[in-house]
Amino acid sequence: MRLPLEGVRVLDLSAVVLGPYASQNLADYGADVIKIEPPEGDSTRNTGPSTEAGMAAIFLGVNRGKRSMVLDLKKPEAREALLRLVDTADVLMHSIRPQKLQALGLEPDALMARNPRLVYVGLHGFGEDGPYGGRPAYDDIVQGLSGCADLMDRQAGHPLYFPTIAADKTCGLVATHAILAALFARERTGKGSYVEVPMFESMAAFNLVEHYYGHHFDPPLAATGYPRVLATHRKPYRTTDGYVCMMAYTDAHWKRFFLEAGRPDAAQDPRFTTMAERTRNIAALYELAAECVASRSTAAWLDVCNRLEIPAAPVNRLEDLEHDEHLQATNFFRTIDDPRMGKVRFPAPPVRIDREALPVTMAPRLGEHTSELLREVGLDEAQPAQPSRQGGFL
Repeated sequence: MRLPLEGVRVLDLSAVVLGPYASQNLADYGADVIKIEPPEGDSTRNTGPSTEAGMAAIFLGVNRGKRSMVLDLKKPEAREALLRLVDTADVLMHSIRPQKLQALGLEPDALMARNPRLVYVGLHGFGEDGPYGGRPAYDDIVQGLSGCADLMDRQAGHPLYFPTIAADKTCGLVATHAILAALFARERTGKGSYVEVPMFESMAAFNLVEHYYGHHFDPPLAATGYPRVLATHRKPYRTTDGYVCMMAYTDAHWKRFFLEAGRPDAAQDPRFTTMAERTRNIAALYELAAECVASRSTAAWLDVCNRLEIPAAPVNRLEDLEHDEHLQATNFFRTIDDPRMGKVRFPAPPVRIDREALPVTMAPRLGEHTSELLREVGLDEAQPAQPSRQGGFL
């Protein structure tokens, strides 16, 4: 299949998860993503289990389908090699704090003057024009600042981080769609643009979609926080033999559910007959639903919900996902037989284009493609600036 971003070259100087996740999405769509790494490599190369040094689990999760080039950007010959690559690039993305860019010769104005078609992407912790601009930020910090830990406090009774690197991955998706929008605009105008993706603002916007709630209005009509998703009983319902996820939502859903559960009184209760009233009485609604569900088995409720057309599902553990019949049928997990690492399994990109699944390829070894990329920009071993034995300018 012909992938939509074939022919687009992306230089990715970011590390850890935010930037690499965004550029992996672009690689999945066919972009030639060149991962520029320092001599020691991305730190995630050593995060998690591995059968080969420098190819640890977290690195594999966000770097498939890329080429790796090692450049020590403290050295002028490495910076010159990078500039040669900039001349050939459509996108340059980095997560370097703004105050360090000038020393590396990577300021946006200079690179965009050199290549006017370049989409220059700064992945920052905070917007540059605010008082937090230039501060370092990681997922935990942004989760705390953007309200994630507060949401957990409201439901669990004490602040917690989401047990997933939600800020990095969410902001990585924001970066992906911002880059695609900038590339689309360039097709119309012929000019690149400067794209800034601040983590704090991105995650605050993500959380406030539903949780800004009554504060959309002046004066506020209600407190912040969407009551339905903050309700204590909004969680998988306990059954006689486990748990079940059920999502009665419409008026008809709730009426069918209560009649099936032997509670015709609840089906007629004015607190529960309309969306507006259910929202106002969500805590009582979910508590009553939990009492009803507790009387039958998980399988029984799945059968009931299928019959009543109420969305429902069992609770999968993470290790169950590999055996989920739907994920198996859609070929979600792909195995690559790597000559050095053996069989390596990846979750596939979920998107299909023209009914075809996107390909999955291996993540690169550190500096694996340095020599070929140098040749592509006219630097070879006959020139003074030569790659080292480790595959980069050191």
